[in-house]
Amino acid sequence: MDLNVLNQPLQCCCTSPLTGFYRDGFCKTGVQDYGTHTVCAIVTDDFLEYSLSRGNDLITPIPQWNFPGLKPGDHWCLCISRWLQAEKVGKAPFIKLEATHIKSLDYCSLDLLKKYEFQKKDQE
Repeated sequence: MDLNVLNQPLQCCCTSPLTGFYRDGFCKTGVQDYGTHTVCAIVTDDFLEYSLSRGNDLITPIPQWNFPGLKPGDHWCLCISRWLQAEKVGKAPFIKLEATHIKSLDYCSLDLLKKYEFQKKDQE
């Protein structure tokens, strides 16, 4: 069973759009996942523009890959390294801790992740 950063069963990040390295809605990782797509983020315009500026276009749809393109508010499994890059420049999106894989803790502290914990009031 996969665990989240809170050492509990990993929850689904999102099924619409369908996310995850394995496209099963979960931010699971494995040996094939060289990007370590473990962070369940709620993407923002700032983050999407930052990612685009770093060469990763998450906005433009790619129909042949069944990728609709992301818009602000979408939940998406991000690479922990990209999230950390964005955090260093003030562009990191909020994250859903219950759906963020425990493997993320190999790269940063739980305290750092908790600073970006998504709570409903953050969006009001």
